[in-house]
Amino acid sequence: MKKPEPQTQSGEGDGPCPQPFLCPLSQVTTGVAVRIKRLSTTPEVTHRLREMGFCEEQKIRLLSRQTDLICQVCNARLGISARLAEKILVEPLVRQKVA
Repeated sequence: MKKPEPQTQSGEGDGPCPQPFLCPLSQVTTGVAVRIKRLSTTPEVTHRLREMGFCEEQKIRLLSRQTDLICQVCNARLGISARLAEKILVEPLVRQKVA
């Protein structure tokens, strides 16, 4: 099955997402800030993610994507596997212009 072509969300090159507003964290471009919208994991994993700060409506930034993904969450750097990042659905944050 062929994956859909990546699309830019906010019109400013924020990052690829195959859907209009939600995409897996694993597909976000490094350096992009996003908001977590849904955790599609088992109840045990969801509970642990929330304990670490990966909860719905939380703003996070993807810092690095090597073997694992490093995210800035609540002023802390946390690493998660790319496999787990596929289960975290996020939306890009709209950049606000400073007057």
